[in-house]
Amino acid sequence: MAFSSGSGKGPMADINVTPLVDVMLVLLIIFIVTAPIMTYQIDVALPQRVINPPPQLREPPPPIDLRIDATNQVFWNNSPVSLAALPQMMETEVQRDPTNQPELRIDASADSEYETTARVLAAAKNAQMMKINFVNQ
Repeated sequence: MAFSSGSGKGPMADINVTPLVDVMLVLLIIFIVTAPIMTYQIDVALPQRVINPPPQLREPPPPIDLRIDATNQVFWNNSPVSLAALPQMMETEVQRDPTNQPELRIDASADSEYETTARVLAAAKNAQMMKINFVNQ
């Protein structure tokens, strides 16, 4: 709104339309540029419904309790085991049924060495065990 300064009749009631025209021209240019883009088809690969029977649920095998005590002795289900025999035992468990592996529960004592725990984890990884948990009993 513009104001009159000389005649004393009060404010002049003219609206400045220049900013309005500028905004409308910018919007018109945007619509002109984007309208042809919206006419092209875009192929979208949607997932298709597959009718398969549900997977058969199997009873999981009993978990393996692996304990590392303060003297770095490893126990497989409460039976002492050497670190050298551990990878073969893990591979045997995985090869029984690779799709339904037992859960490996590792209980490492706070006083055990990290190297022993790292060797156990490396053996589990090399045997491709998938279900590895740490427990505190």
